[in-house]
Amino acid sequence: MSPGAEQGGEGRQLLGQILKARGVLREGQIQTALGEQRKGGGLIGQCMVNMGVCSQGDVAMALGEQAGMETVDLSTFTPDAEVLALVDGSACHTYGVLPLRLDAGQLVVAIADPLNTAVLEDLSFTTGTPVRGAVADGEAIKSLVTVHYGEERSLADAIAEAAAAVDGGDAESAAQSMPVVRLLNSILHRAIKDRASDVHFETFDDVFRIRYRVDGSLYEVEAPPPHLSLPLISRIKVMADLDITETRLPQDGRVELSIDGRQVDLRVATIPGPSGEGCVMRVLDRSAVSLDLAALGLQAEDDAHLRALTSLPHGIVLVTGPTGSGKTTTLYAMLSEANQPDVKIITVEDPVEYDIQGIVQVPINEEIGVTYSAVLRSILRQDPDKILVGEIRDGETAGTAVEASLTGHTVFATIHTNDAPSTVTRLVDMGIEPFLITATLEAVVAQRLVRTICADCRKSYSPDEDLLRELGSDGERLAGSTFYFGEGCASCHHTGYKGRTGIFEIMVIDDRLRRTIGAGGNIEDVRSAAQDAGMRSLRERGIDAVTQGLTTVEEVLRETGL
Repeated sequence: MSPGAEQGGEGRQLLGQILKARGVLREGQIQTALGEQRKGGGLIGQCMVNMGVCSQGDVAMALGEQAGMETVDLSTFTPDAEVLALVDGSACHTYGVLPLRLDAGQLVVAIADPLNTAVLEDLSFTTGTPVRGAVADGEAIKSLVTVHYGEERSLADAIAEAAAAVDGGDAESAAQSMPVVRLLNSILHRAIKDRASDVHFETFDDVFRIRYRVDGSLYEVEAPPPHLSLPLISRIKVMADLDITETRLPQDGRVELSIDGRQVDLRVATIPGPSGEGCVMRVLDRSAVSLDLAALGLQAEDDAHLRALTSLPHGIVLVTGPTGSGKTTTLYAMLSEANQPDVKIITVEDPVEYDIQGIVQVPINEEIGVTYSAVLRSILRQDPDKILVGEIRDGETAGTAVEASLTGHTVFATIHTNDAPSTVTRLVDMGIEPFLITATLEAVVAQRLVRTICADCRKSYSPDEDLLRELGSDGERLAGSTFYFGEGCASCHHTGYKGRTGIFEIMVIDDRLRRTIGAGGNIEDVRSAAQDAGMRSLRERGIDAVTQGLTTVEEVLRETGL
Protein backbone atom coordinates (compact mmCIF):
# COMPACT_ATOMS: atom_id res chain seq x y z
CA MET A 1 0.00 0.00 0.00
CA SER A 2 1.49 3.36 -0.92
CA PRO A 3 1.62 5.91 1.90
CA GLY A 4 0.42 8.65 -0.44
CA ALA A 5 -2.74 6.75 -1.18
CA GLU A 6 -3.85 7.05 2.42
CA GLN A 7 -3.55 10.81 2.27
CA GLY A 8 -6.12 11.09 -0.52
CA GLY A 9 -5.31 12.19 -4.02
CA GLU A 10 -7.23 14.66 -6.16
CA GLY A 11 -10.94 14.11 -5.62
CA ARG A 12 -10.35 11.48 -2.95
CA GLN A 13 -11.49 11.99 0.62
CA LEU A 14 -8.79 11.87 3.28
CA LEU A 15 -8.66 8.72 5.39
CA GLY A 16 -8.82 10.64 8.66
CA GLN A 17 -11.90 12.53 7.53
CA ILE A 18 -13.65 9.27 6.57
CA LEU A 19 -12.96 7.89 10.05
CA LYS A 20 -14.15 11.15 11.57
CA ALA A 21 -17.39 10.98 9.56
CA ARG A 22 -17.90 7.41 10.77
CA GLY A 23 -17.62 8.65 14.36
CA VAL A 24 -14.40 6.71 15.01
CA LEU A 25 -12.01 9.66 15.47
CA ARG A 26 -12.01 13.28 16.56
CA GLU A 27 -10.14 16.03 14.70
CA GLY A 28 -7.55 16.36 17.47
CA GLN A 29 -6.68 12.67 17.20
CA ILE A 30 -6.24 13.01 13.44
CA GLN A 31 -3.83 15.92 13.86
CA THR A 32 -1.86 14.03 16.52
CA ALA A 33 -1.59 11.02 14.19
CA LEU A 34 -0.36 13.23 11.35
CA GLY A 35 2.32 14.62 13.66
CA GLU A 36 3.41 11.09 14.58
CA GLN A 37 3.56 10.18 10.91
CA ARG A 38 5.76 13.18 10.10
CA LYS A 39 8.17 12.16 12.85
CA GLY A 40 8.33 8.42 12.26
CA GLY A 41 7.09 7.93 8.71
CA GLY A 42 4.83 5.04 7.79
CA LEU A 43 1.16 4.90 6.93
CA ILE A 44 -1.27 7.29 8.58
CA GLY A 45 -3.72 4.46 9.23
CA GLN A 46 -1.06 2.44 11.03
CA CYS A 47 -0.10 5.51 13.10
CA MET A 48 -3.72 5.79 14.25
CA VAL A 49 -3.82 2.09 15.15
CA ASN A 50 -0.52 2.39 17.05
CA MET A 51 -1.98 5.30 19.02
CA GLY A 52 -4.90 3.07 20.03
CA VAL A 53 -7.55 5.46 18.71
CA CYS A 54 -8.97 2.98 16.16
CA SER A 55 -8.63 -0.65 15.08
CA GLN A 56 -7.18 -2.28 11.98
CA GLY A 57 -10.75 -3.11 11.00
CA ASP A 58 -11.78 0.54 11.22
CA VAL A 59 -8.88 1.50 8.94
CA ALA A 60 -9.65 -1.31 6.47
CA MET A 61 -13.26 -0.23 6.11
CA ALA A 62 -12.27 3.43 5.69
CA LEU A 63 -9.69 2.49 3.06
CA GLY A 64 -12.34 0.53 1.19
CA GLU A 65 -14.65 3.54 1.19
CA GLN A 66 -11.77 5.76 0.10
CA ALA A 67 -10.95 3.45 -2.82
CA GLY A 68 -14.61 3.09 -3.82
CA MET A 69 -14.60 -0.63 -3.04
CA GLU A 70 -17.22 -2.87 -1.52
CA THR A 71 -16.82 -3.51 2.21
CA VAL A 72 -17.89 -6.75 3.90
CA ASP A 73 -18.74 -7.53 7.51
CA LEU A 74 -17.51 -11.10 7.83
CA SER A 75 -19.18 -11.60 11.21
CA THR A 76 -22.47 -12.16 9.39
CA PHE A 77 -21.15 -13.87 6.26
CA THR A 78 -21.03 -17.58 5.38
CA PRO A 79 -19.08 -18.40 2.20
CA ASP A 80 -20.34 -21.04 -0.21
CA ALA A 81 -18.40 -24.34 -0.33
CA GLU A 82 -18.20 -24.28 -4.15
CA VAL A 83 -16.64 -20.81 -4.07
CA LEU A 84 -14.16 -21.83 -1.37
CA ALA A 85 -13.04 -24.71 -3.60
CA LEU A 86 -11.93 -22.24 -6.31
CA VAL A 87 -8.92 -21.07 -4.27
CA ASP A 88 -6.36 -23.33 -2.65
CA GLY A 89 -6.16 -23.11 1.14
CA SER A 90 -2.42 -22.47 1.14
CA ALA A 91 -2.95 -19.44 -1.12
CA CYS A 92 -5.62 -18.12 1.25
CA HIS A 93 -3.27 -18.49 4.23
CA THR A 94 -0.33 -16.94 2.39
CA TYR A 95 -2.15 -14.02 0.79
CA GLY A 96 -4.59 -13.37 3.62
CA VAL A 97 -7.72 -13.62 1.45
CA LEU A 98 -11.10 -15.36 1.69
CA PRO A 99 -13.24 -16.27 -1.37
CA LEU A 100 -16.76 -14.80 -1.02
CA ARG A 101 -18.82 -15.37 -4.16
CA LEU A 102 -18.95 -15.44 -7.94
CA ASP A 103 -20.37 -12.28 -9.48
CA ALA A 104 -20.87 -12.05 -13.26
CA GLY A 105 -17.96 -14.37 -13.91
CA GLN A 106 -15.68 -12.61 -11.40
CA LEU A 107 -14.43 -14.19 -8.19
CA VAL A 108 -14.94 -11.78 -5.28
CA VAL A 109 -12.46 -12.23 -2.41
CA ALA A 110 -12.14 -10.49 0.94
CA ILE A 111 -8.82 -8.65 1.41
CA ALA A 112 -7.57 -6.41 4.21
CA ASP A 113 -5.73 -3.93 1.96
CA PRO A 114 -7.83 -2.50 -0.89
CA LEU A 115 -4.77 -1.07 -2.65
CA ASN A 116 -2.88 -4.34 -2.73
CA THR A 117 -3.71 -5.18 -6.34
CA ALA A 118 -0.73 -7.56 -6.66
CA VAL A 119 -2.54 -10.24 -4.65
CA LEU A 120 -5.61 -9.99 -6.90
CA GLU A 121 -3.43 -10.38 -9.99
CA ASP A 122 -1.69 -13.43 -8.49
CA LEU A 123 -5.03 -15.04 -7.62
CA SER A 124 -6.38 -14.34 -11.10
CA PHE A 125 -3.34 -16.11 -12.55
CA THR A 126 -3.52 -19.15 -10.27
CA THR A 127 -7.31 -19.58 -10.53
CA GLY A 128 -7.72 -18.66 -14.19
CA THR A 129 -10.65 -16.44 -13.19
CA PRO A 130 -10.98 -12.63 -13.03
CA VAL A 131 -10.72 -11.59 -9.38
CA ARG A 132 -12.19 -8.54 -7.61
CA GLY A 133 -11.48 -7.47 -4.04
CA ALA A 134 -13.85 -6.53 -1.24
CA VAL A 135 -12.47 -5.00 1.96
CA ALA A 136 -12.84 -6.78 5.30
CA ASP A 137 -11.11 -6.91 8.68
CA GLY A 138 -7.76 -8.73 8.41
CA GLU A 139 -8.14 -10.68 11.65
CA ALA A 140 -11.62 -11.84 10.64
CA ILE A 141 -10.25 -13.03 7.29
CA LYS A 142 -7.50 -14.99 9.04
CA SER A 143 -9.95 -16.59 11.45
CA LEU A 144 -12.40 -17.68 8.75
CA VAL A 145 -9.63 -19.04 6.51
CA THR A 146 -8.61 -21.31 9.39
CA VAL A 147 -12.25 -22.31 10.03
CA HIS A 148 -12.97 -23.23 6.40
CA TYR A 149 -9.59 -24.51 5.22
CA GLY A 150 -8.05 -25.75 8.45
CA GLU A 151 -4.62 -24.90 9.81
CA GLU A 152 -1.95 -23.92 7.32
CA ARG A 153 -0.16 -26.88 5.73
CA SER A 154 3.36 -27.50 6.92
CA LEU A 155 6.40 -26.86 4.73
CA ALA A 156 7.12 -30.59 4.81
CA ASP A 157 3.68 -31.32 3.32
CA ALA A 158 4.20 -28.74 0.56
CA ILE A 159 7.61 -30.27 -0.26
CA ALA A 160 6.12 -33.78 -0.43
CA GLU A 161 3.32 -32.61 -2.75
CA ALA A 162 5.71 -30.78 -5.12
CA ALA A 163 8.23 -33.67 -5.11
CA ALA A 164 5.51 -36.11 -6.15
CA ALA A 165 4.04 -33.85 -8.82
CA VAL A 166 7.27 -32.71 -10.53
CA ASP A 167 9.46 -35.29 -12.20
CA GLY A 168 11.70 -33.18 -14.41
CA GLY A 169 10.63 -32.17 -17.90
CA ASP A 170 10.16 -28.61 -19.05
CA ALA A 171 11.36 -26.14 -16.40
CA GLU A 172 8.94 -23.40 -17.39
CA SER A 173 5.91 -25.72 -17.20
CA ALA A 174 7.08 -27.07 -13.85
CA ALA A 175 7.58 -23.51 -12.56
CA GLN A 176 3.93 -22.72 -13.37
CA SER A 177 2.55 -25.89 -11.75
CA MET A 178 0.38 -25.36 -8.69
CA PRO A 179 2.44 -27.67 -6.38
CA VAL A 180 5.59 -25.61 -7.08
CA VAL A 181 3.68 -22.33 -6.67
CA ARG A 182 2.30 -23.57 -3.35
CA LEU A 183 5.72 -24.74 -2.18
CA LEU A 184 7.37 -21.39 -2.89
CA ASN A 185 4.48 -19.59 -1.17
CA SER A 186 4.96 -21.82 1.89
CA ILE A 187 8.72 -21.14 1.94
CA LEU A 188 8.20 -17.37 1.75
CA HIS A 189 5.30 -17.36 4.22
CA ARG A 190 7.41 -19.17 6.80
CA ALA A 191 10.33 -16.84 6.14
CA ILE A 192 8.15 -13.82 6.91
CA LYS A 193 6.74 -15.44 10.06
CA ASP A 194 10.28 -16.29 11.22
CA ARG A 195 11.41 -12.66 10.62
CA ALA A 196 13.99 -13.73 8.02
CA SER A 197 15.94 -10.97 6.29
CA ASP A 198 17.15 -13.25 3.47
CA VAL A 199 16.18 -16.59 1.95
CA HIS A 200 18.99 -18.61 0.35
CA PHE A 201 18.37 -21.27 -2.32
CA GLU A 202 21.60 -23.23 -2.85
CA THR A 203 22.02 -25.93 -5.49
CA PHE A 204 24.63 -28.69 -5.19
CA ASP A 205 25.12 -32.01 -7.01
CA ASP A 206 23.13 -34.13 -4.59
CA VAL A 207 21.54 -31.54 -2.30
CA PHE A 208 19.20 -28.58 -2.66
CA ARG A 209 19.50 -26.46 0.46
CA ILE A 210 17.23 -23.67 1.72
CA ARG A 211 18.40 -21.41 4.53
CA TYR A 212 16.90 -18.40 6.28
CA ARG A 213 18.94 -15.57 7.76
CA VAL A 214 17.32 -14.54 11.02
CA ASP A 215 18.91 -11.95 13.34
CA GLY A 216 22.08 -12.12 11.25
CA SER A 217 22.56 -15.89 11.51
CA LEU A 218 21.71 -18.58 8.95
CA TYR A 219 19.77 -21.73 9.71
CA GLU A 220 18.46 -24.50 7.49
CA VAL A 221 14.86 -25.46 6.93
CA GLU A 222 13.46 -28.67 5.48
CA ALA A 223 15.37 -29.47 2.29
CA PRO A 224 13.38 -30.20 -0.89
CA PRO A 225 14.76 -32.99 -3.11
CA PRO A 226 17.37 -31.84 -5.66
CA HIS A 227 15.04 -32.22 -8.65
CA LEU A 228 12.94 -29.32 -7.30
CA SER A 229 15.79 -26.80 -7.49
CA LEU A 230 15.27 -25.96 -11.16
CA PRO A 231 11.45 -25.56 -10.96
CA LEU A 232 11.64 -23.48 -7.75
CA ILE A 233 14.34 -21.12 -8.99
CA SER A 234 12.57 -20.89 -12.36
CA ARG A 235 9.38 -19.92 -10.49
CA ILE A 236 11.29 -17.20 -8.64
CA LYS A 237 12.68 -15.90 -11.96
CA VAL A 238 9.19 -15.82 -13.46
CA MET A 239 7.90 -13.81 -10.49
CA ALA A 240 10.85 -11.38 -10.73
CA ASP A 241 10.40 -11.00 -14.50
CA LEU A 242 13.87 -12.44 -15.22
CA ASP A 243 14.99 -14.42 -18.26
CA ILE A 244 14.14 -18.00 -17.36
CA THR A 245 16.31 -19.38 -20.19
CA GLU A 246 19.47 -17.51 -19.12
CA THR A 247 21.33 -19.65 -16.57
CA ARG A 248 24.92 -18.59 -17.34
CA LEU A 249 24.80 -15.01 -16.07
CA PRO A 250 23.78 -13.48 -12.72
CA GLN A 251 20.45 -11.66 -12.81
CA ASP A 252 18.77 -9.20 -10.43
CA GLY A 253 15.08 -8.51 -10.05
CA ARG A 254 12.33 -7.52 -7.67
CA VAL A 255 9.05 -9.08 -6.56
CA GLU A 256 6.15 -7.33 -4.81
CA LEU A 257 4.21 -9.88 -2.85
CA SER A 258 1.38 -9.90 -0.36
CA ILE A 259 2.11 -12.13 2.63
CA ASP A 260 -0.48 -12.40 5.40
CA GLY A 261 -2.30 -9.45 3.86
CA ARG A 262 0.66 -7.06 3.98
CA GLN A 263 2.94 -5.89 1.19
CA VAL A 264 6.50 -7.28 1.15
CA ASP A 265 9.25 -6.43 -1.32
CA LEU A 266 11.65 -9.20 -2.31
CA ARG A 267 14.99 -8.37 -3.98
CA VAL A 268 16.05 -11.34 -6.11
CA ALA A 269 19.65 -12.13 -7.09
CA THR A 270 20.52 -15.30 -9.05
CA ILE A 271 23.99 -16.67 -9.60
CA PRO A 272 25.21 -19.52 -11.86
CA GLY A 273 27.00 -22.54 -10.41
CA PRO A 274 28.43 -25.87 -11.61
CA SER A 275 25.42 -27.79 -10.27
CA GLY A 276 22.77 -25.25 -11.28
CA GLU A 277 21.66 -21.75 -10.39
CA GLY A 278 21.50 -20.43 -6.84
CA CYS A 279 19.35 -17.58 -5.64
CA VAL A 280 19.07 -15.21 -2.67
CA MET A 281 15.92 -13.26 -1.90
CA ARG A 282 16.32 -10.20 0.35
CA VAL A 283 13.13 -9.63 2.33
CA LEU A 284 12.12 -5.99 2.80
CA ASP A 285 9.19 -6.04 5.19
CA ARG A 286 8.36 -2.47 6.21
CA SER A 287 6.13 -3.68 9.05
CA ALA A 288 9.13 -5.45 10.65
CA VAL A 289 11.36 -2.35 10.63
CA SER A 290 10.76 0.66 12.83
CA LEU A 291 12.13 3.88 11.34
CA ASP A 292 12.09 5.56 14.72
CA LEU A 293 15.15 6.59 16.74
CA ALA A 294 13.49 5.36 19.92
CA ALA A 295 13.43 1.80 18.51
CA LEU A 296 17.17 1.57 17.72
CA GLY A 297 18.29 0.53 21.21
CA LEU A 298 20.22 3.75 21.92
CA GLN A 299 21.45 4.71 25.35
CA ALA A 300 19.89 7.98 26.55
CA GLU A 301 22.96 10.12 25.82
CA ASP A 302 23.43 8.54 22.38
CA ASP A 303 19.77 9.16 21.56
CA ALA A 304 20.23 12.81 22.48
CA HIS A 305 23.35 13.02 20.25
CA LEU A 306 21.57 11.60 17.20
CA ARG A 307 18.51 13.79 17.66
CA ALA A 308 20.79 16.84 17.80
CA LEU A 309 22.58 15.73 14.62
CA THR A 310 19.30 15.55 12.70
CA SER A 311 18.77 19.29 13.17
CA LEU A 312 22.22 20.46 12.03
CA PRO A 313 21.98 23.29 9.47
CA HIS A 314 24.99 21.98 7.49
CA GLY A 315 27.87 19.52 7.74
CA ILE A 316 28.43 15.81 7.15
CA VAL A 317 27.22 12.98 9.41
CA LEU A 318 28.61 9.53 8.56
CA VAL A 319 27.34 6.15 9.73
CA THR A 320 29.80 3.28 9.43
CA GLY A 321 29.83 -0.45 10.00
CA PRO A 322 29.92 -3.74 8.07
CA THR A 323 27.20 -4.89 5.68
CA GLY A 324 24.05 -5.80 7.58
CA SER A 325 24.86 -3.72 10.66
CA GLY A 326 21.77 -1.51 10.34
CA LYS A 327 23.40 1.62 8.92
CA THR A 328 20.56 2.39 6.50
CA THR A 329 17.92 1.89 9.19
CA THR A 330 19.73 4.36 11.46
CA LEU A 331 19.93 6.95 8.69
CA TYR A 332 16.27 6.46 7.80
CA ALA A 333 15.33 6.93 11.45
CA MET A 334 17.35 10.15 11.58
CA LEU A 335 15.73 11.43 8.39
CA SER A 336 12.28 10.54 9.72
CA GLU A 337 13.10 12.65 12.79
CA ALA A 338 14.11 15.55 10.54
CA ASN A 339 11.18 15.09 8.14
CA GLN A 340 9.10 18.23 8.69
CA PRO A 341 6.98 20.29 6.27
CA ASP A 342 9.59 23.08 6.21
CA VAL A 343 12.54 20.77 5.43
CA LYS A 344 13.33 19.50 1.90
CA ILE A 345 15.06 16.11 2.03
CA ILE A 346 16.42 14.22 -1.00
CA THR A 347 18.08 10.79 -0.91
CA VAL A 348 20.19 8.93 -3.45
CA GLU A 349 20.26 5.19 -2.77
CA ASP A 350 21.24 1.86 -4.32
CA PRO A 351 18.51 0.67 -4.17
CA VAL A 352 15.70 2.63 -2.45
CA GLU A 353 14.74 0.17 0.29
CA TYR A 354 11.79 1.82 2.03
CA ASP A 355 9.53 4.60 0.82
CA ILE A 356 9.29 7.50 3.27
CA GLN A 357 6.43 9.91 2.74
CA GLY A 358 7.53 13.50 2.23
CA ILE A 359 11.09 12.60 1.14
CA VAL A 360 12.30 12.59 -2.48
CA GLN A 361 14.18 9.32 -3.09
CA VAL A 362 16.34 8.73 -6.17
CA PRO A 363 17.56 5.21 -7.11
CA ILE A 364 21.05 4.61 -8.54
CA ASN A 365 21.38 3.02 -11.98
CA GLU A 366 25.04 2.85 -12.91
CA GLU A 367 24.33 1.11 -16.24
CA ILE A 368 22.93 4.37 -17.62
CA GLY A 369 25.31 6.69 -15.75
CA VAL A 370 23.05 7.45 -12.78
CA THR A 371 25.86 7.24 -10.22
CA TYR A 372 26.12 8.63 -6.69
CA SER A 373 28.35 11.52 -7.73
CA ALA A 374 26.25 12.37 -10.82
CA VAL A 375 22.97 12.38 -8.89
CA LEU A 376 24.53 14.36 -6.03
CA ARG A 377 25.50 17.13 -8.43
CA SER A 378 21.94 17.22 -9.78
CA ILE A 379 20.46 17.16 -6.28
CA LEU A 380 22.30 20.37 -5.37
CA ARG A 381 20.21 22.16 -8.02
CA GLN A 382 16.97 20.91 -6.38
CA ASP A 383 17.27 23.24 -3.38
CA PRO A 384 17.43 20.54 -0.64
CA ASP A 385 18.05 21.21 3.03
CA LYS A 386 19.27 17.72 3.84
CA ILE A 387 20.70 14.99 1.60
CA LEU A 388 21.20 11.29 2.19
CA VAL A 389 23.89 9.45 0.21
CA GLY A 390 23.41 5.68 0.38
CA GLU A 391 27.15 5.04 0.39
CA ILE A 392 30.36 7.03 -0.10
CA ARG A 393 32.37 4.59 -2.22
CA ASP A 394 35.01 6.75 -3.88
CA GLY A 395 36.82 10.05 -3.83
CA GLU A 396 34.48 11.66 -6.37
CA THR A 397 31.38 10.97 -4.25
CA ALA A 398 33.21 12.06 -1.08
CA GLY A 399 34.32 15.29 -2.76
CA THR A 400 30.79 16.06 -3.96
CA ALA A 401 29.46 15.43 -0.44
CA VAL A 402 32.04 17.87 0.96
CA GLU A 403 31.02 20.43 -1.66
CA ALA A 404 27.36 20.00 -0.72
CA SER A 405 28.18 20.55 2.94
CA LEU A 406 30.25 23.65 2.23
CA THR A 407 27.33 25.17 0.31
CA GLY A 408 25.00 24.95 3.29
CA HIS A 409 23.49 21.45 3.18
CA THR A 410 23.43 18.68 5.77
CA VAL A 411 24.70 15.44 4.25
CA PHE A 412 24.01 12.02 5.81
CA ALA A 413 25.87 9.05 4.36
CA THR A 414 27.25 5.57 5.05
CA ILE A 415 30.88 4.54 4.64
CA HIS A 416 32.69 1.26 5.27
CA THR A 417 35.25 1.44 8.11
CA ASN A 418 35.89 -0.59 11.28
CA ASP A 419 35.10 2.15 13.79
CA ALA A 420 34.46 5.88 14.04
CA PRO A 421 38.09 7.14 14.34
CA SER A 422 39.28 5.16 11.31
CA THR A 423 36.70 6.99 9.16
CA VAL A 424 38.93 10.05 9.16
CA THR A 425 41.81 8.04 7.68
CA ARG A 426 39.45 6.54 5.10
CA LEU A 427 38.40 10.02 3.92
CA VAL A 428 42.05 11.08 3.63
CA ASP A 429 42.77 7.92 1.62
CA MET A 430 39.92 8.94 -0.72
CA GLY A 431 41.73 12.22 -1.39
CA ILE A 432 39.86 14.58 0.94
CA GLU A 433 42.23 17.13 2.45
CA PRO A 434 42.32 17.23 6.27
CA PHE A 435 41.30 20.92 6.31
CA LEU A 436 38.15 20.04 4.34
CA ILE A 437 37.37 17.23 6.78
CA THR A 438 37.64 19.59 9.74
CA ALA A 439 35.45 22.14 7.94
CA THR A 440 32.62 19.73 7.12
CA LEU A 441 32.61 16.57 9.25
CA GLU A 442 30.28 16.94 12.25
CA ALA A 443 30.03 13.36 13.57
CA VAL A 444 30.70 9.70 12.82
CA VAL A 445 28.44 6.93 14.14
CA ALA A 446 29.90 3.41 14.14
CA GLN A 447 27.44 0.64 14.88
CA ARG A 448 26.95 -3.10 15.19
CA LEU A 449 23.88 -5.27 15.65
CA VAL A 450 24.02 -7.86 18.43
CA ARG A 451 21.44 -10.57 18.98
CA THR A 452 19.28 -10.11 22.06
CA ILE A 453 18.70 -12.94 24.52
CA CYS A 454 15.36 -14.71 24.11
CA ALA A 455 13.06 -13.54 26.90
CA ASP A 456 11.33 -16.94 27.06
CA CYS A 457 14.46 -18.93 27.97
CA ARG A 458 16.80 -16.37 29.55
CA LYS A 459 18.91 -17.63 32.47
CA SER A 460 21.44 -15.89 34.70
CA TYR A 461 24.95 -17.02 35.64
CA SER A 462 28.12 -15.72 37.27
CA PRO A 463 31.08 -15.42 34.85
CA ASP A 464 34.16 -17.49 35.67
CA GLU A 465 37.72 -16.16 35.74
CA ASP A 466 38.56 -17.45 32.26
CA LEU A 467 35.73 -15.46 30.72
CA LEU A 468 36.64 -12.33 32.65
CA ARG A 469 40.26 -12.74 31.58
CA GLU A 470 39.15 -12.97 27.94
CA LEU A 471 37.49 -9.57 28.34
CA GLY A 472 40.80 -7.98 29.34
CA SER A 473 40.52 -4.66 31.14
CA ASP A 474 36.71 -4.79 30.86
CA GLY A 475 36.73 -8.05 32.84
CA GLU A 476 38.21 -6.38 35.91
CA ARG A 477 35.25 -4.04 36.37
CA LEU A 478 32.78 -6.84 35.67
CA ALA A 479 33.95 -9.16 38.44
CA GLY A 480 30.93 -10.10 40.56
CA SER A 481 28.43 -9.06 37.87
CA THR A 482 25.51 -11.23 36.77
CA PHE A 483 25.49 -12.30 33.12
CA TYR A 484 22.68 -13.92 31.11
CA PHE A 485 22.25 -16.41 28.29
CA GLY A 486 19.42 -18.14 26.45
CA GLU A 487 18.99 -21.88 26.98
CA GLY A 488 17.16 -22.27 23.67
CA CYS A 489 13.46 -22.93 23.12
CA ALA A 490 10.89 -23.24 20.34
CA SER A 491 10.30 -19.48 20.39
CA CYS A 492 13.90 -18.76 19.34
CA HIS A 493 14.46 -21.89 17.20
CA HIS A 494 16.67 -23.18 20.03
CA THR A 495 19.31 -20.50 19.39
CA GLY A 496 18.92 -18.66 22.71
CA TYR A 497 18.48 -15.38 20.82
CA LYS A 498 15.47 -13.53 19.45
CA GLY A 499 15.73 -10.14 17.78
CA ARG A 500 18.65 -7.73 17.64
CA THR A 501 19.63 -4.41 19.13
CA GLY A 502 22.23 -1.84 18.16
CA ILE A 503 25.40 -0.79 19.92
CA PHE A 504 26.79 2.59 18.90
CA GLU A 505 30.09 4.46 19.01
CA ILE A 506 29.37 8.15 18.43
CA MET A 507 32.29 10.47 17.68
CA VAL A 508 31.15 14.10 17.69
CA ILE A 509 33.80 16.38 16.16
CA ASP A 510 34.75 19.05 18.70
CA ASP A 511 37.49 21.71 18.51
CA ARG A 512 40.23 19.41 19.88
CA LEU A 513 39.38 16.71 17.36
CA ARG A 514 39.43 19.30 14.56
CA ARG A 515 42.92 20.37 15.59
CA THR A 516 44.07 16.74 15.76
CA ILE A 517 42.62 15.94 12.31
CA GLY A 518 43.92 19.20 10.81
CA ALA A 519 47.43 18.41 12.07
CA GLY A 520 47.35 15.07 10.25
CA GLY A 521 46.98 12.94 13.39
CA ASN A 522 46.87 9.16 12.93
CA ILE A 523 44.03 6.87 14.00
CA GLU A 524 45.31 6.49 17.55
CA ASP A 525 45.62 10.27 17.96
CA VAL A 526 42.06 10.72 16.71
CA ARG A 527 40.77 7.91 18.94
CA SER A 528 42.50 9.35 22.02
CA ALA A 529 41.10 12.84 21.37
CA ALA A 530 37.61 11.40 20.79
CA GLN A 531 37.69 9.38 24.02
CA ASP A 532 38.88 12.44 25.93
CA ALA A 533 35.83 14.23 24.48
CA GLY A 534 33.52 11.52 25.86
CA MET A 535 33.26 8.96 23.06
CA ARG A 536 32.57 5.45 24.36
CA SER A 537 33.80 2.59 22.18
CA LEU A 538 31.73 -0.17 20.60
CA ARG A 539 33.20 -2.62 23.12
CA GLU A 540 32.15 -0.43 26.05
CA ARG A 541 28.63 -0.06 24.70
CA GLY A 542 28.50 -3.81 24.15
CA ILE A 543 29.55 -4.53 27.73
CA ASP A 544 26.82 -2.15 28.90
CA ALA A 545 24.31 -4.27 26.97
CA VAL A 546 25.69 -7.41 28.62
CA THR A 547 25.32 -6.03 32.13
CA GLN A 548 21.75 -4.92 31.30
CA GLY A 549 20.90 -8.50 30.35
CA LEU A 550 20.19 -7.61 26.70
CA THR A 551 22.85 -9.77 25.07
CA THR A 552 25.70 -12.17 25.79
CA VAL A 553 29.44 -11.70 26.12
CA GLU A 554 29.92 -14.02 23.15
CA GLU A 555 27.84 -11.73 20.92
CA VAL A 556 29.79 -8.65 21.95
CA LEU A 557 33.14 -10.38 21.39
CA ARG A 558 31.97 -11.61 17.99
CA GLU A 559 30.86 -8.18 16.83
CA THR A 560 33.58 -5.99 18.35
CA GLY A 561 36.64 -8.28 18.11
CA LEU A 562 38.98 -9.54 20.79
